[in-house]
Amino acid sequence: MQTKHALVIDDNENNLEVLDELLGMVGISCTLVQDVSQLDAALATLTQLDIVFLDLEMPHVNGYEMLAMLHQEIGLDVPVVACTVHLNEIQTAREHGFHSFLGKPLNPKRFADQIRRIIDGEPVWEAR
Repeated sequence: MQTKHALVIDDNENNLEVLDELLGMVGISCTLVQDVSQLDAALATLTQLDIVFLDLEMPHVNGYEMLAMLHQEIGLDVPVVACTVHLNEIQTAREHGFHSFLGKPLNPKRFADQIRRIIDGEPVWEAR
């Protein structure tokens, strides 16, 4: 897989660290955003964006609202993955236009294959 870059938005620092580590293991660098107030600065520094991971439950702005903001502000045209412990949100995420859904906790053994498929354009809808 050629060098790719991910934007990861999650209010939980541990979740950011896990995704950063898992993505790093498959050669994907990350920009990590823990709060919506950091988003504009993060977007201003991005020179490449290949995939976005969004937590659905965050304070101030939820993942669905964040997805709409990203589409409006930067005309997002990369896969956006809903990444949440709320497995019952899978259908709602699909209806809101997410490309894929990965339930937390993420499965490190399957993660590389899931990411390869998503980067290749294949939607992945896996609760666990």
